[in-house]
Amino acid sequence: MQTYPSILEKFYEFEKSQPDKLFLAEPFEGRSQSHTYREAGQTIRQMAAALLDLQFPSGSRIAIIGKNSPHWIMADLAIMMAGHISVPIYPTVTASTLEQILTHSESQLLFVGKLDGYEPLCPGIPSSVRQVSFPNWPWAGCHTWSDFVSGHHPLKEDPVPDPQAINCILYTSGTTGNPKGVMHTHYAHAYSLLTVMEALGEELKNEVFFSYLPLSHIAERMVVEYCGIFTGGTIYFPESLQTFSKDLQAAQPTIFLAVPRIWEKFREEISKKIPPARLSLLLRLPILGTLLRKLLQKKLGLSRVRFALSGASPLHPSLPVFFKQLGIVIQEAYGMTENMALATINRKHAVKIGTVGPSYPGVELFIGPDNEVLTKSPANMIGYYKEPALTEASFTNGFLKTGDEGRLDEDGYLTITGRIKDLFKTSKGKYVAPAPIEKLLLEHAEFAQVCVVGSGQSGAMALCILASGILPDATTLSDRLAAIRQQVNRQIELHEQLVKLVVVKQEWTVANGLITPTLKIRRNSIDDHYGKQYEQWLRAAGEIVWE
Repeated sequence: MQTYPSILEKFYEFEKSQPDKLFLAEPFEGRSQSHTYREAGQTIRQMAAALLDLQFPSGSRIAIIGKNSPHWIMADLAIMMAGHISVPIYPTVTASTLEQILTHSESQLLFVGKLDGYEPLCPGIPSSVRQVSFPNWPWAGCHTWSDFVSGHHPLKEDPVPDPQAINCILYTSGTTGNPKGVMHTHYAHAYSLLTVMEALGEELKNEVFFSYLPLSHIAERMVVEYCGIFTGGTIYFPESLQTFSKDLQAAQPTIFLAVPRIWEKFREEISKKIPPARLSLLLRLPILGTLLRKLLQKKLGLSRVRFALSGASPLHPSLPVFFKQLGIVIQEAYGMTENMALATINRKHAVKIGTVGPSYPGVELFIGPDNEVLTKSPANMIGYYKEPALTEASFTNGFLKTGDEGRLDEDGYLTITGRIKDLFKTSKGKYVAPAPIEKLLLEHAEFAQVCVVGSGQSGAMALCILASGILPDATTLSDRLAAIRQQVNRQIELHEQLVKLVVVKQEWTVANGLITPTLKIRRNSIDDHYGKQYEQWLRAAGEIVWE
């Protein structure tokens, strides 16, 4: 087996070779708080010494909950340095989910960072779990970071983990079910990261990153935290949602990872100022177009971007077209927690819009029964923690069963067509695949979010949330929406055709539990939330129903 440097070895390398280089930076109360490689190294080493002093058995689980911040990454590295396993937890979980994860993982200690509120989570923290808060966030009931490390000298040694030892346990519930702990080794992390860096096709060195998607998610962990360290780069963080645009403009990252909703928000903001048709016209003008393109890139915070990546869910085909005219090539990629997000990626100079690209080098990919995407590589998980039966059921002949439905074209480019388990039957006994229908609806700018429902009902219907700037005026919009429904219905099978479009008022967010932290629809939660009204909506007069 080929050897690869671990994340710690790469950090040690840059800690010594570029000690004064900026590593992590975050605004707090309007002022930048920065950490060089040397400063971060001392903080990490002191925390590692404090953790070792607890004399937990090697490989103990230590959890982290909080929004992205410099100390999130420093805590993660300190856990590794002390020979333990990190358990990253989404900052938006409920107390009951937090308790489930901490109990199942048998976590000994919990780092508590930047949160909208800590008190609601307290009932979910077992009394046996010690709590340490990050600087700037001294939560009641937690040891502060400074008190916890007080009296400990920074670790002088450079511990190197066993490549086959578990690095982290990432709990994922996907769009349904209880959280499952995905186990990944140090080797798998290094292999995956270096494979991605090779596939990008250009030398990566001293890159700049902007960390805002949850670090508890595999893609942000790999593309930002790990790639940041492997390239000797600098990682910036936003202070808050309110300062996001300003902080991104200040950072101007060279590698930027986003989910489709972020790209949509960017387009919406531009379109509010310059209508799309006028923008296209202006960008075609020789001198003005060049100046405008540079101005918009800078305003977005993407003037230095070399790689603009998108993942988590399918990208609307109009988005890469829109951003290409701004000089930004979006590379859509595909993967999941269980395969370290290492499956496919569109290469920068060979993007096929509507696909998630061909597989990475070393990744075997084929379409199995029921058109299920199957992947095999050294980046696949070693299993679900304490779930041997579930682990066994997740593989077939060494290939990971992704649960995603897809197709490969003649050039090996993959298109994701839906989730196998998302299929539902109407009362007529016919299966409906919601994802392709949702994709057709989202081709229309009127919609921001769409979910096709109808399990056990007399027909399928689409719950829709209007895009920003579209006024919910039933008089002027109903005819337009009715025409969209008819247009979509002409493209799908008779038994799949939408009986109604239902315009709902409440946006689906992570906070209200209707989408996952990676912005995928929680179909079960949508059904639970709206299900009692389905029959009433199906019986309502007209093609369009307003909640």
